[in-house]
Amino acid sequence: MSGTIKIKKGFDIKLNGAAERVYGSAMPSETFVIKPTDFIGVSPRLMVEAGSEVKAGTPLFHDKKNEDLVFVSPVSGEVVEIKRGAKRKLLEIVILADKELRYEEFGNANAQSLGREEVISKMLKGGVWPLVKQRPFNVIANPTDEPKSIFISAFDSAPLAPDYDFILHGHEADFQAGIDALAKLTSGKVHLNVKENSPTTKVVLNAKGVEINKISGPHPAGNVGIQIHHIDPLNKGENVWVVNPQDVLIIGRLFNSGKYDATRVIAVAGSEVKHPKYYKTLIGCNIKPLIDGNVESGKSLRFISGNVLKGTAIQSDGYMSYYDNMLTVIAEGDEPEFLGWVLPGMGKLSLSKTFPSWLFPSRTYDLNTNLHGEERAFVVTGEYEKVLPMDIYPVLLLKAIMAEDVEAMENLGIYEVDEEDFALCEFVCTSKIDVQQILRKGLDITREECA
Repeated sequence: MSGTIKIKKGFDIKLNGAAERVYGSAMPSETFVIKPTDFIGVSPRLMVEAGSEVKAGTPLFHDKKNEDLVFVSPVSGEVVEIKRGAKRKLLEIVILADKELRYEEFGNANAQSLGREEVISKMLKGGVWPLVKQRPFNVIANPTDEPKSIFISAFDSAPLAPDYDFILHGHEADFQAGIDALAKLTSGKVHLNVKENSPTTKVVLNAKGVEINKISGPHPAGNVGIQIHHIDPLNKGENVWVVNPQDVLIIGRLFNSGKYDATRVIAVAGSEVKHPKYYKTLIGCNIKPLIDGNVESGKSLRFISGNVLKGTAIQSDGYMSYYDNMLTVIAEGDEPEFLGWVLPGMGKLSLSKTFPSWLFPSRTYDLNTNLHGEERAFVVTGEYEKVLPMDIYPVLLLKAIMAEDVEAMENLGIYEVDEEDFALCEFVCTSKIDVQQILRKGLDITREECA
């Protein structure tokens, strides 16, 4: 076991509406959606059409650049609609689910007795390979590469984030099977990172074949990109693979049962949720059953697939994105504020100590989507450096991206970062700059240059 990694920079945004550690009951989703737009860099080619019958694990589309990389249905049923956008861009594949799920059979196996290529082949055919992502660029890992290490962050420090200790409880066999499969993919270490001084579940602490690292500090300490930076930093030409703890379970279930079981636990949280709880569902579920009668009425609401810093806004009858483990509901903040800045702001979150609320560090807040200002001149303020625990110059990197200077991007650390690592920078930005969008542009440019 390694020593503790102490993260000093960052900021914990404490919001009201954290999910209670209990499972709620809701009507099962009737339809499920897989969105090809969730997969960066993938050029989808359909393998089904409207009216096709599918099972859980039936391929829906594959990547034109790699036909072995297939994306499968989370449920059995009928493909009822294929939605396209401009230039016939594939947006959504909608599946009407059966009441009793049927599964494709892939055959169970013990990953420890298989070779690396056999494990990769099984994961590709079983539809779980898209769960393995790589840094840099935060794209689906290339199965022909070998990473120098694999990272699993067993805790999430984002606002209202799900508690993985609670979610993983009782799933020791599947979690270990997933670890065994991942360990075959690298000759390096599998890093399993836990929060220091937190009552971590035995599922994590008893895992074999991993190196457990303890992490302390404020958000973004739970971001896997921050952990990679402090434990096994990336250089040009290297890659590290990352997997979410829940996705380790899905991989493990493929090897233990021979089925693609896309069961996922969703934390429904936020200040506008009446009873924040956890719900068992499947990848790509419709959120309507989760929020019916469970959100405040009488004002505009923002439904976010993911957390408030990096999630995607969806409609009240929308669908969860492929990689998200939480649904957040907050107020839109489109109502006028009485007296505005004249009031002392005791109930307003303040990182820069503009308001006296900073004197009460344990206070939780009801925040909305209001930016409280418009975009301004992009100047160096030093605010980003206070919340980004990485040895890079964030403003200079962003300006290099805006200038599309690839060499400068590389020199300033583009290979080490992802949007979620810069999400707090966007939150504290006095210039109201869309930091994550700029960073994604830089990552895409660099990835294309490296191809």
